[in-house]
Amino acid sequence: MDIVVIGSLNMDMVVRSGRAPEAGETVIGDSFVLSAGGKGANQAVAAARLGSTVRLVGKVGADAFGSELLEIIKQEGIDSEYLSVSGSRSTGVASIVLEESGENRIIVVPGANMELTADDIQLLEPVITGAKLLVMQLEMDLHMTEQAVGIAHASGIPVILNPAPAQRLSDELLSHVTYLTPNETEAGILSGVQVDNLDSAREAAAVLLRKGVQNVIMTLGAQGALIVNSQGQIHVPGFPVKAVVDTVAAGDSFNGALAQQLTAGRSLEEAVTFANAVGALAVGKAGAIPSLPTLAEVEQFLERADSVR
Repeated sequence: MDIVVIGSLNMDMVVRSGRAPEAGETVIGDSFVLSAGGKGANQAVAAARLGSTVRLVGKVGADAFGSELLEIIKQEGIDSEYLSVSGSRSTGVASIVLEESGENRIIVVPGANMELTADDIQLLEPVITGAKLLVMQLEMDLHMTEQAVGIAHASGIPVILNPAPAQRLSDELLSHVTYLTPNETEAGILSGVQVDNLDSAREAAAVLLRKGVQNVIMTLGAQGALIVNSQGQIHVPGFPVKAVVDTVAAGDSFNGALAQQLTAGRSLEEAVTFANAVGALAVGKAGAIPSLPTLAEVEQFLERADSVR
C-alpha cells in the first residue's frame, strides 16, 4: 500500500452567497448543495485519482450521509476495509459559506469521526507500518492522532501532518512529523509568529524546525508554497488561476498530491510544484471531492503552463 490516510469523512453543506453575514445579520444566499468531503476523504481521493494505492481509515454514522460517503470511497478505488460505522453518532458534517470572492468560512461537526480512538489505532499498527507514507489531519481525536504518528515514527514511516483545523500541538508530536503542511494561519498558531509575508513565513518555519519538524511546507495561496528544512529554504511559486470558483479542498488537494508524488519517488521540490498545480486546478471547480483532478488533467495543465513560460 502506497499511502494510508487516517482522517475524517464529512458531508459538506455548501451555501453560496455574495458575502458571509456579520454577527447578528441575515443575508440571502444564492444556492445550496450537498457535497462529499472531509479532510481525510478529500486527501485520500486526491492521491488515488493521481495514481496512488490508498487505504482510508475512519468512521461514519449509520445514516444516509455515511452510506453515500462509503460508496464514493469504494467507487474511487480506495481500500475501505478499515472504514467503520458508528452505532451512536451521526456522520460528520461541515457547514460551508462560500463568498463570491471564492473565500470560505467553515464549521465542522465531527460526529462519528471522533469515535476513532488511540486504542483503535494501537490495534491498527500493522496497517500503519505497512504503508510507504502516513497522512493525517486534525479533524479527529488528537490523542488518536498522536498515537498514530508515534507508531509511524517509531517504524520509520514518513508522516505528512496537515495541521487543520488549526490548534496548538505538543513539541513531541511535531518532532515525529516528517512533512508539516500548514497554511499561513496554521503556521502562526503553531509557531507564535504572525505570518503575513515571506519573511515572517520563513521565521515561523524556523520555529517549527526547532520544535523537531523535519520539513515545513507552508502553503501560501496564490504565492505557492515555501519549503524549509535543515538544507535551506525554497519558495516554489504557484500557478496562475483564471477564475477562482471556490477554495474548498484546495489544501486537501495539495496534501493528497504531495503524498502521491513523494511515494512515487519525486524530490520534495518536484512534489511541491506538482501539488501547486493540483491546488490551482481544484480552486477552478466547485465542491470538495468533485473538484479534485485526475492525473491526466494535471499533466495537461502542466504542459500548458510550460508552453507559456
